[in-house]
Amino acid sequence: MKAVILAAGYGTRLQRDVVADSSGKFAHLAGVAKPLLPVGRCSLISHWVRSLTASGCVDCIYVVTNALYHAAFEEWASHFTNVKILNDQTRSNEGRLGAVACLQLAVKHFKIEDHVLVIGGDTLFKEDFSLTKVKERFSDLQATCEDSCLVLSYQCKEEETRKYGILEVDGDLRVLCMKEKPLPSETKSRRACPCFYVFPKKSLQLLDAFIEEKKEAPIDEKDAPGNFVSWLIPRKPVYVHQITGRFDVGNLPSYIECDRYFREKLQDVESYMV
Repeated sequence: MKAVILAAGYGTRLQRDVVADSSGKFAHLAGVAKPLLPVGRCSLISHWVRSLTASGCVDCIYVVTNALYHAAFEEWASHFTNVKILNDQTRSNEGRLGAVACLQLAVKHFKIEDHVLVIGGDTLFKEDFSLTKVKERFSDLQATCEDSCLVLSYQCKEEETRKYGILEVDGDLRVLCMKEKPLPSETKSRRACPCFYVFPKKSLQLLDAFIEEKKEAPIDEKDAPGNFVSWLIPRKPVYVHQITGRFDVGNLPSYIECDRYFREKLQDVESYMV
């Protein structure tokens, strides 16, 4: 299995917050890509590399970034033997390719013909999350049907449904549909779906079909990776693996909360996410 970490975003909200912060305590975060932010004793993305390596889930980790942060990611990756960086050649948030196009770019550039673990570069999970359990769940699904895809879900608060893609599932935890940022009254489900997916190699060719279908669509329809998952649900079996929650670094308050947790509350750094 291969891992693709999507890290080509520009972190506009976070950078805006850093510039606006009058305390000066976070000035060192200016111009730093979100995955490279210090979280606890290492960068956010380094938590992923360490756990992916320790769990043995993947044999190579591909990181897609942009031209603005490319040099910083190359310098960071020089400390690892199993990480390769891909530059999507964009230089601004307005000119971004979008997450799905970045995933397609990685699949084509690295000639991936294996199962793919797709990870949002600005996300970490709570301590109950285990890559080993994800691998076991995916293997079980593959034994039944080689087309099966796996996504995560956790229970969000009622007022948070408008922030996330919300999954509706059946009794076997197969996804029936994903509703994008619905009102609480529009769905009984509170299953938020973070950017962490396991796609079997047989489903990768559908990236081309999705991109072709959406080629004239606005960037928002191609950007959020959940849009591809939503498109995939009626075409392939998609199942849920349940977790308790995540850290989503979108702005300065959410970064501060995440960093504080990893500095003060993380119980076992070595086994985290393994």
